Amino acid sequence: MLTDEDRDLLSRPLHGYLTVAPRPGARPVTRPVWFGLTDAGVEVFSLARSPKVRRVQEDPWASLVVAAPEGEAERWVAVSGVVTVQTEGAADLARDLAATYWDLAEPDKAAALAAMVAEPLVRLVIAPDDVRRGA
Repeated sequence: MLTDEDRDLLSRPLHGYLTVAPRPGARPVTRPVWFGLTDAGVEVFSLARSPKVRRVQEDPWASLVVAAPEGEAERWVAVSGVVTVQTEGAADLARDLAATYWDLAEPDKAAALAAMVAEPLVRLVIAPDDVRRGA
């Protein structure tokens, strides 16, 4: 479902915008996230106690939108689908993404990562059933 061009964009250290299904009577909330590309789709990590995790457990759907940065030709990809919540590999994903997005030689970034992985984390894995793109 993901094209080579999609994978190229999704393999870059860009911010994604994650939207999960809202609880009944609420509006959807979108948050910027770090993300990783998997063979099956995309994944993000989150604090296990996060409201987005509770929402995904109630309604296992999410969408991640990633756009090329300013200064490049306009293009974006949106991956939507069923989400699984997994505990295995969440801290490793956080470490891998932190190393991609931050300079961990900076003491404040290394300390922030240590504090992050000290918390219970989960991985949210989106298996795409709908991929949309624009250019």
